[in-house]
Amino acid sequence: MGAPRIQIRRQPGTPPPPARRCDPRLGVYAGSFDPITTGHMSIVREGARLFKKLIVAIGTNSEKRYTFSPEERVDMVRACCSKIKNVEVAQFSDRFLVDYARQRGAAYIVRGIRNPEDYEYERAMRNINADLAPDIVTVFIMPPRDHAEISSSFVKGLVGPNGWQRTVKKFIPREIYGSFIEHMRK
Repeated sequence: MGAPRIQIRRQPGTPPPPARRCDPRLGVYAGSFDPITTGHMSIVREGARLFKKLIVAIGTNSEKRYTFSPEERVDMVRACCSKIKNVEVAQFSDRFLVDYARQRGAAYIVRGIRNPEDYEYERAMRNINADLAPDIVTVFIMPPRDHAEISSSFVKGLVGPNGWQRTVKKFIPREIYGSFIEHMRK
């Protein structure tokens, strides 16, 4: 089970956003967060510790199907990050993450690495991003062991059998557990 793939394409002939001076105290951690998990939150907490400001950006790709709407995902991430003072929750769609980071003035992109498959994918993306924006650095953060296998797809895959609500409880942040259960029962 690899990382969820967010493939965002720049429209042919569309130039990247204008370069902005990168703030070395600003990082962007992006994902689909469909839903946000305790694994994502371990990366958010570590990123918030490393940077003066961390933007948690919910990415949307019009070619991908999601379980939760963009608004629901933003609300869930905001609920989970509300007590972390230096975290801003934002949203972007149909563009390269590196272009979004440049537009926001971030010097760093934060990526979580759970396993060798994640590493290979993220290493390739880091190299592409470095070609597109050499002034933006990708930082890899590994979650603690107890969160290393958690992904949104993994959590959604647990839904269904008797007792699933109890099983997913340790993988979904408590701030959104009730709304996650309610949504998945529909």
